[in-house]
Amino acid sequence: MKIKSFLAKPYASYIYKGIRKGMETSVEDQDSILLSLIKTGQTTDFGKENGLKEVKDYEGFRQAVRIRDYEQMRPYIDRIKEGKHNVLWKGKPIYFAKTSGTTSGIKYIPITKDSIPNHIHTARNALLCYMAETGKTQFADGKMIFLSGSPELERVGGIPTGRLSGIVNHHVPRYLRTNQLPSFETNCIEEWETKIEKIADETIGQKMTLISGIPPWVQMYFDLLNKRTGKKIKDIFPDFSVMVYGGVNFEPYKAKLTESIGKEVDGIETFPASEGFIAFQDSREAEGLLLNTDSGIFFEFVPAAEIYKADPTRLSLREVKVGENYALIINSNAGLWGYNIGDMVKFVSTKPYRLIVTGRTKHFISAFGEHVIGEEVEYSMMKTTSGNHASITEFTVAPYFGKEGEQPCHEWYVEFDKEPDDLKGFASMLDENLQDKNSYYKDLRKGNILSPLKIIPVKKNGFIDFMKSIGKLGGQNKVPRLSNDRKIADGLQNWRSE
Repeated sequence: MKIKSFLAKPYASYIYKGIRKGMETSVEDQDSILLSLIKTGQTTDFGKENGLKEVKDYEGFRQAVRIRDYEQMRPYIDRIKEGKHNVLWKGKPIYFAKTSGTTSGIKYIPITKDSIPNHIHTARNALLCYMAETGKTQFADGKMIFLSGSPELERVGGIPTGRLSGIVNHHVPRYLRTNQLPSFETNCIEEWETKIEKIADETIGQKMTLISGIPPWVQMYFDLLNKRTGKKIKDIFPDFSVMVYGGVNFEPYKAKLTESIGKEVDGIETFPASEGFIAFQDSREAEGLLLNTDSGIFFEFVPAAEIYKADPTRLSLREVKVGENYALIINSNAGLWGYNIGDMVKFVSTKPYRLIVTGRTKHFISAFGEHVIGEEVEYSMMKTTSGNHASITEFTVAPYFGKEGEQPCHEWYVEFDKEPDDLKGFASMLDENLQDKNSYYKDLRKGNILSPLKIIPVKKNGFIDFMKSIGKLGGQNKVPRLSNDRKIADGLQNWRSE
C-alpha cells in the first residue's frame, strides 16, 4: 500500500464519524447557521435595507427577507462589481462564479472567504465517505481526471471571476496535485473539442483510477478514447475504479457509460452548484444524497406548485416531508439571501435528511396544464428503454402546439444509442408510462385534449453538434431535459434523423 492510500484510511474514518454525528443534529445546526447569518448580515447593505437587525428567529426572517431570483439580486451584484464593500456579506467576495442563466444571460455568483470551504470540503467529504464505507483507498495512489472548465480567471470589478469548476481547481490540495490530470495548460483550453483531444493525449497510457465530470461530457471523452484505441475503457485504464458525477440525473446515461467502460465501476454522486455545494452521496446502501446541513447554508423549501406565487409557503428543514417536491431556496455566507437556485428536490428520508434532485423550476412543460417535470420524463424514459432493450444517448422534450386541424402533443427528441425494434410501440409505451407518472397528463390524454406523444429521432452526435452550434459544448453545460417552449426543439431541426 502506498503512502497516500495508507494515510487516507484514518483520515477518512475521522471525517466519516463527524458526518455521521452531524446527521443527528441537522435541525439544530440549521438553526445555528441562520442566527449566525443574521448576525453578520445585519451589518451589510442588504441587512440594513431588509431590517435584519430586528430579526430574532426564522418566522421573523421569513417576513423580512423575500424570495429572489438572480434578476432581483442583480442590483446588489452590480454594487459589488462597482467596487463597493459590505453589500451582501462582510467585505468583498474573493471570487465571482460565472454561470449562464436561461433568462439572465451571464450570472455572477459571489464566493466569499467564508463560503469557499463549502465547495472544497464537501467534494473531499464525498470521497472520504466512500473510502470509509468501502475501505477502498487504492485509487488515491493513481491518476485522477476532473473534466472541468478553464482555471484561467478574468477580473470583474477587481474580483477574480470564472467557472466554478475552474475556481475550485485552484484549491485542489497540494498532496493531490501530482495525481491530477489534465495539465494546467490543457485545462485552460476553452474550445471543448480541442481540449478533449489534448486530454486524451495526456491520459492514454497513464494509471487512471478516478474520473470525474458531468456524464454527457465524460461519455464524449470515452467515445474519443474508444475511437483512438478500439478498446473499452477498462482495457485502456485497467485501474479505473471510481467515477464521480453530478449536475444531471445519472440514470439516463448509466447504460451507455457502463457499456463504454466494459465493467461496473463505483459511482459517487454529488450535487454541486455555483451557489453552494448542496448535497453528496454519503452511503453505498441508502438512496439519495445527504443534505449539507452544517456548511454555511441555511436551506428553505417551497412546495413546487407555489414557487411562482407572490407569497409562497416557506418551510425550514424541520417542516419538510418525504415524497414532496420542493423548490430549493438558500441563504448563505456567500451573501445569498432567499435565493431561488432553480432546482427542485424531493426528500427520500428525514432521518437523516437525504434528497434527490427532481428537475429545474424553469424546466417543465405545462403548455396545456399538465406540469410535467424532469423526474417524470426521466422515469418514463428509463422504464420504457429497459422494457424494450433500447438505450439512449440524450433526449429532450418540448410541447408541439399543432397546426390547423391538428391536436397538440409532446415531442420527444431522442438520440438513440440502440434503437428499439418497434419505434411506434416504444412511443406508445412511453406515453403510457408518462400517464402513470403524471395524473394531469393522463387526464389530458384521456380527455383527448392531447394526442399521443411523438418521438423525433436525432442523428448520432446530434445533441453534441447542437450544443456546439449554440456555444455550450462541454464544461458544466447541460442539455435541458424539457422546456415549456420550442426554442431547443426548433434548434434541433437540423439534426433530425428522419
